[in-house]
Amino acid sequence: MQRCDHWIVPEWAAPSGVKAVCSTRAGGFSRPPFDSLNLGDHVRDEPAHVRANRERLGERLAPNRPVFLQQVHGTSVVRLDRTTADGTQADGCVTMAGSGAAATIMVADCLPVLFALASGEAVAAAHAGWRGLANGVLENTVEALRRGTG
Repeated sequence: MQRCDHWIVPEWAAPSGVKAVCSTRAGGFSRPPFDSLNLGDHVRDEPAHVRANRERLGERLAPNRPVFLQQVHGTSVVRLDRTTADGTQADGCVTMAGSGAAATIMVADCLPVLFALASGEAVAAAHAGWRGLANGVLENTVEALRRGTG
């Protein structure tokens, strides 16, 4: 695992071209108690700080754009592309190679679960809290990845 001030890049046996990154709390614009790289627009942080933090993550993921879902501890899965709106409600997402979108999941005390087809042609991510796990978010995400649709 490689780590710098605000990014963790796991070393994993993923298909060629498939990458993952996890942000830490460091390296952003938010002030306490959100300091500093808060990406959540639902926690009373200054909207301008959240936008700046999300732009910083977007620079790291370029040319793909991170799509920030409205996660509700459910089981819905959506297929992402560069035009998918932030705030789309889902707890799992699938993106195809060349779509221009990065599968983005935010977590605090839940788990981010990442998937990839062996070909590397599609990846998926799921927000796995206890409600979603109990109700099938992982199964729905795998099925959407297999179909290539959300």
